[in-house]
Amino acid sequence: MNYLLSNLDDGWELTVIHLRLSLVPIVLGLLIAVPLGAVVQRTRTLRRLTTVTASIVFTIPSLALFVVLPLIIPTRILDEANVIVALTLYTTALLVRAVPEALDAVPEPVRDAATAVGYRPLIRMLKVELPLAIPVLIASLRVVAVTNISMVAVGSVIGIGGLGTWFTEGYQSNKSDQIIAGIIAIFVLAIVIDTLIMLAGKAMTPWTRAQKAAVA
Repeated sequence: MNYLLSNLDDGWELTVIHLRLSLVPIVLGLLIAVPLGAVVQRTRTLRRLTTVTASIVFTIPSLALFVVLPLIIPTRILDEANVIVALTLYTTALLVRAVPEALDAVPEPVRDAATAVGYRPLIRMLKVELPLAIPVLIASLRVVAVTNISMVAVGSVIGIGGLGTWFTEGYQSNKSDQIIAGIIAIFVLAIVIDTLIMLAGKAMTPWTRAQKAAVA
């Protein structure tokens, strides 16, 4: 704890890097997974193929992917792009399975009512189904965010910045207080981001609060 308090400036700089490496893939993953998940939701074959492909991607060890990516895309092994691309793949793999499940949770009578009032499929998806699927998506997004924050720490093994740097430097110099500081910082960061996503989900779904108040 003393190390953390005495190195706040360094910790903040590493935290900014850690956030960039973990949150940018979430945004990119959402942009890919939401439309893809919506497309495959109603087609059993495509949905099964997407699920299998996503499962295969997620089984690839993160460290191996960080190292292999420079052989596939024009980057150097120490480029942050390797971590961002890898985590975008993992994020997409997780969310592309969650999106159809979230849409499945939308009651069929709601879809029928939206169709009856004249909503076309695309407009119905954007204005009715996706908003109602937000609570389920938020639950998956919280898992993805915490997972990404943990995986970014692995990137420090190959020299990518972030709070995981305190792990590698502490291990190399035999400083247990530096390692503990890294663990605490990543834990706190994960809790903060998880809480912010949860609060954002509640803000985007005010009707859920109204339903709870009505039940109470």
